[in-house]
Amino acid sequence: MRIYPLHDLNEQDFENLSILICSKILGAATIPFAKGKDGGKDGRFTGRANCFPSEAQPWEGNIIIQAKHTIKPNASCSDSDFQKILQDEIPKIQKLKENKELDYYLLFTNRKLTGGQDSKIIDLFGKQNVTYVIIANERIQDFLKEYPDIIRTAKLNDLLKPLEFDESDLKEFIIEIHKAIKQNAHTTNSVDFTKIDMEEKNKLNNLSKSYFDEVVRKDVNNFNQVETFLSSPINASLKDLYADTISELNAKISLRRDEFVEFGNMLDEFYNFVISNDTGNLKGKKRLVRTLLNYMYCNCDIGRKEK
Repeated sequence: MRIYPLHDLNEQDFENLSILICSKILGAATIPFAKGKDGGKDGRFTGRANCFPSEAQPWEGNIIIQAKHTIKPNASCSDSDFQKILQDEIPKIQKLKENKELDYYLLFTNRKLTGGQDSKIIDLFGKQNVTYVIIANERIQDFLKEYPDIIRTAKLNDLLKPLEFDESDLKEFIIEIHKAIKQNAHTTNSVDFTKIDMEEKNKLNNLSKSYFDEVVRKDVNNFNQVETFLSSPINASLKDLYADTISELNAKISLRRDEFVEFGNMLDEFYNFVISNDTGNLKGKKRLVRTLLNYMYCNCDIGRKEK
């Protein structure tokens, strides 16, 4: 799954996203409030929550929902501006408690939340005798993984930028290697990857065992054909195209690794980009795109090789 850049949302869209999540974890009775002076609340839920903070011990009562968005991509809950936000919320929370409108307080933010900052927030809200939870960026991303229909409803895929690169070199290489494979269909597999600790490489790159076993490993029997093609002197110019491609892919991987939960997502994005930009030249050869990407990974041409 991709990590969604929630800082690219506007304030209203982030509030809507928070309410969508609450409709899952609290219940369909979650009520959003119209934009304006919110008095410390962007939404409300009254009753017994579906599964928050857990199915075994869900909250029951008046739950006030507040959303605080930032456009800063690396913002943290330890930033001074967020501290001020929390301080400003305290009088509103006190008033809500006095009016018996608040039993629990749920604050959504797209900032990062560290363990050290969490302790400070516990101290701040503890003085107000408020039961609260801060749902920061990491937890929101987990909810999106658990409830993918929210991604569609909130149109979060519109935030994602494709892993664009010049795929023309890769396409030319695939067309030529496809011809060679047809001519040497009975080539035996002799590529030896035992010299590479693939389990360690997968850990370094955060490639899941399921993706490796179900997608990458199934391609190993085809790697010898790639190896044979690359080692042939008559394909020297095509080998240069291959080298250009892995150089560009590694640059993209280095720049945008943090946008992806696991490396398999990146490999799949590369595959999808090549296929979506094909005008018919790869018809009957599309499987080789994935084979080549898997070979690049197992041959340590792309991805981390060491810590």
